[in-house]
Formats: sequence, structure tokens, C-alpha cells
Amino acid sequence: MSGRILPGSQETWSGGEVSPLAECVLAPNPSPWTLDGTNTWIVGEPGGSCVVIDPGPITNGHGQAIEDTLDRRKGSPVSVLLTHGHVDHAEGAGELALRLGVPLRAWDADLLPDPVEAFGSHHHGEKIEVEGGILEVLATPGHSSDSVCFVIGSMILTGDTVLGRGTTLVAHPDGRLDDYLVSLDLLARVCDERGVGLLLPGHGPTVDDPRSVVSTYISHRHERLDEISAAMAAGAQTADEIVDRVYVDIPREVRPAALATVLAQIEYLEGN
Repeated sequence: MSGRILPGSQETWSGGEVSPLAECVLAPNPSPWTLDGTNTWIVGEPGGSCVVIDPGPITNGHGQAIEDTLDRRKGSPVSVLLTHGHVDHAEGAGELALRLGVPLRAWDADLLPDPVEAFGSHHHGEKIEVEGGILEVLATPGHSSDSVCFVIGSMILTGDTVLGRGTTLVAHPDGRLDDYLVSLDLLARVCDERGVGLLLPGHGPTVDDPRSVVSTYISHRHERLDEISAAMAAGAQTADEIVDRVYVDIPREVRPAALATVLAQIEYLEGN
């Protein structure tokens, strides 16, 4: 689950092919938490091996839509992959992997109810070959403890670590802000070192100015820390009181996301 906290671009996103290597099948689960819905990514050029990333929820024929897209692309899936185990990304993963006859793979097999293979026993940098490229696993905890991103060519699939619109939550207590800041720094370095030109997020439209957006995420987190420190110094004693003072622009529906992120930020401030 993403949990939009800042308003961002209101561009409507409906999925589709963004390059010969990647096509999004948008799940029909739009909400304030999931933006336009969960982005299920099929990665690998048509006519060859591919992976399915984040099959999303079991809802309204989404699994069949994924299989139909695989058929149209004449793709041969080798595995189903998860950026993390939140239900809006993972609920349909076990069933889809079973139907396709391929393994389900994630960073932390113990966090999911389905039979899962862990990426190389928690191996940062593992590579998965698909038609037209090689997918590399980046450990990017913070939004959740099991969050990963995938790099292929000049693109990064970011899950909920970076969204296509607004910002994401740090899902305390599983998610930690210190981990998240390290992960954002890692993404910034990878964008620079590999000339990344496109982010494929777990929710919302693609991002064509990755370095700028990641930098904005980093500065936003530090600005929020300053605001929360000031609120606490002014007498706010609980997470609810801090949300009331700092997150004044959020829809009521995503208040739980703000509360979780505030708790993560309090934990960070108390430890630094």
C-alpha cells in the first residue's frame, strides 16, 4: 500500500507498454492508497522469456488480464517477482505463479503466506535474465523491511519506494526511516552511475526525471523531520497531535499512512 501524503501530478495513468522491455497491466483497485491502482509489470521483450512483477490483488479478473497480456506478447514467464509483500502487490502472486507454473520470488519468504523463494538468500545484486536484458535486484528497505527495486537497462522498477505521483509511507514498525533514507541515496547513485532515464513505480505513472524526483523525496523527508521536531518542541506529544500540526493537507482516508510515517520519524529522531 502506498498512501499518498503529498499532492502531486494529477496525470491519469492507465498502464500499457512503456518500452519493448516493459508493459504495465493496471489492476482495477484505485483508491487514495493505491492511486490509479497497482501496476503489474511484465518485463522482457515480446516473444521470449519474461517476468511478472507485483501481480496485485485478486480482483475483477486482473489475473486473467495479466495472462492475456502474456499471450499477446508471446511471453514465456520464468518467475513471478514481488517488490514487497503488501497485499495490494502480493495477494494474487501465489495463485498466478501456480497457474503459470513458475516460482514466486521475493526478498523475505517468511513474510508471505504463499510458497516463496527468497532472492539468493537475501542477495543484493542478484541478476535475472529476460529477453532483451538482465534484471538486477536492489535491496531498498524502508517503505517495508522487504522492499526491493529492479534495475534493467536505463529503467528502475521501484515498487512503493518511489511512486509515480506524490510520496509514499514508511510503514512503521516494519518500515524504518533510517533504512529508507539509505535506500533513496542508493537509488540516487544508481540513477547517476547508470544513466537511468525512467522509473516504473508500483502506483501511478512512469517518472521520466528520476534523479530530480529521488532528490525531491530525500529533501522532503528531511523537511518533514524538521517540521516534526518543531511540532514536538512546540508541545505536540503524540503522533496524532503531530499529524494535526504537520500533515494539514492530507485526505482523511490516508491519515493512517501519515500516522505510520510520523511514528517512523519519531523513532528516527529519538535514535539520532
